[in-house]
Amino acid sequence: MAVPPRQGPARTMLARTVLARTAPARAAPREGHGIRHGFTRQRESSRVYAIVRCGGRQEKAAVDDVLTVDTLAGEVGSTVTLPAVLVVDDGKVISDPAELGGYQITAEIMGAVAGPKINMIHYRNKTGYRRRLGHRQRYTQVKITGIAAGKAAAKSTSKAKAGAAEAPTRTRTTRAKANTPAKSGAASTRTKKD
Repeated sequence: MAVPPRQGPARTMLARTVLARTAPARAAPREGHGIRHGFTRQRESSRVYAIVRCGGRQEKAAVDDVLTVDTLAGEVGSTVTLPAVLVVDDGKVISDPAELGGYQITAEIMGAVAGPKINMIHYRNKTGYRRRLGHRQRYTQVKITGIAAGKAAAKSTSKAKAGAAEAPTRTRTTRAKANTPAKSGAASTRTKKD
């Protein structure tokens, strides 16, 4: 009668070590075919993206991205403009509000979606009190159709350069404090000399 092979964790550990010694080495992944936890291909640095403010939060948006934002007023297929907080254009970071005013981030409303269901269960011990309540937050999905620098962006940059060349000198003036009570009925005025 044959003895059955040994079972259990020791057998599996032994099998793993034997297989590890005899298994052929795996080839490195090809360019563009990354491993699940990270791709070998780097992002292009010329990609334009923006950080937009929508519904009290900030989202990273690039052309053809689909974002899920708080409910927006509008019909499916209509176009909305989102305010930019920051724009990265060919590696150039733009965060000046004067320059950002010229950038137009346009998006098309794709439709309404619901978020994950949240179950709330209320229970109080020894009283028979049990309540169950569920909630699904409503959102709107938008597709970013364009990030464009308008004419206002070009004007604001030229004005900023001209304004930097002609920086006026500021003089410092101080006034008397309005909240200070006057002493012995006489009105006092104070001036500060620099």
